[in-house]
Amino acid sequence: MKILAVIDMQNDFIDGALGTKEAGEIVAKVKDKIQKALRQGDKVVFTRDTHGADYLSTQEGKLLPVVHCVKGTPGWEIKEGIYAEGCEIIDKPAFGSFELAEWAAAQEGAKEAELIGLCTDICVISNALILKARLPELPVSVDASCCAGVTPESHANALGAMKMCQIRVYNGQE
Repeated sequence: MKILAVIDMQNDFIDGALGTKEAGEIVAKVKDKIQKALRQGDKVVFTRDTHGADYLSTQEGKLLPVVHCVKGTPGWEIKEGIYAEGCEIIDKPAFGSFELAEWAAAQEGAKEAELIGLCTDICVISNALILKARLPELPVSVDASCCAGVTPESHANALGAMKMCQIRVYNGQE
């Protein structure tokens, strides 16, 4: 059994406050990947970047002064058609999630953890590295075709950094 972690496929990162063309372009591939994982009996978990109304007064808000993913707003919601009923959702207040790593550690029989989603260069890389640190013997992979970064250049840089940290990066079908 594999774990598929779907990172922050939220409206604000796709076509909202921090949306990009590249993020919009991966939506159909992400949906297909999730459905395939569920058909294979894999565990699928979603993360949601989650901020409060005080976002601009936080450290992140001061460094990235674009209000986004405020809990309860349309931008915070996972893009329609992506969430699969019955799957776990982990709300995370920061780029990476220790809760996701602990959830993964509790999945008996997991042979691999794979990450897809947004943004490659911020939250995907953060969660991949936390998973690798928490579960050093569990293979961790990223499907680059189901990820998008803030820019194409930062996406490529993040993929290279993950490869250096023994995270398998591939592009689409295996």
